[in-house]
Amino acid sequence: MYRVEDKYNCSETELYMLQARMEAVLRPDDNECGPEGYRIESLYFDDITDSCLHDTLDGVNRRNKYRIRIYNGSLDVIRLEVKSKKDNRILKRSKSISRAQMESLMRGECIEDSASLEDPATLFNLAVQTQGLRPKVIVAYERKAYVYGPGNVRITFDRNVRASSLVEAFGQKNISYDFLREYDKVLEVKYDEFIPDFLLQLLEPGNMQQSAYSKYQLCRENTEQ
Repeated sequence: MYRVEDKYNCSETELYMLQARMEAVLRPDDNECGPEGYRIESLYFDDITDSCLHDTLDGVNRRNKYRIRIYNGSLDVIRLEVKSKKDNRILKRSKSISRAQMESLMRGECIEDSASLEDPATLFNLAVQTQGLRPKVIVAYERKAYVYGPGNVRITFDRNVRASSLVEAFGQKNISYDFLREYDKVLEVKYDEFIPDFLLQLLEPGNMQQSAYSKYQLCRENTEQ
């Protein structure tokens, strides 16, 4: 199912105020490992013509992003993901892969797949073979996330968005990152068909502006300045 995904650029004050409201009524995401939430590191891929980047810059209504994601610097859980966007709705195909499979994809090699277009490994392999898909940038940030069952609502607060061009070092410790000079804080609101009214009231954004925010785009631009 395609889900709604709305994004807002925030100040630190706005982020803490809204997070305090969510803390009072919603439960934390299962990935949380402490009061500060958890750290996400994603290795984003693009093809030889940077189609994913240009589609984002051009606001193409239907586009894909390809990434490998780990949590808190650990390779115990490695997620292979293809995120498809259609207007303001998102469909994420995700599965666990091994470290060996991750390293194969980083070298531009295919991995075992199910031959189903619902399998992100199949989509990765097709892009590797036909478009020359390769790693482009590492994106990292800290996340606090809250969930609410009705509507399958997920609200995330991301801070300290930063980038590294050292793609070959993904999964290693002590990677050097460049912090974004602005737009390093973002609120994301995701849900299926509806979001309860009481949450909309709690999320009253004030001066925040809804945005077509893309961590991948901003981090690519940051590392290539």
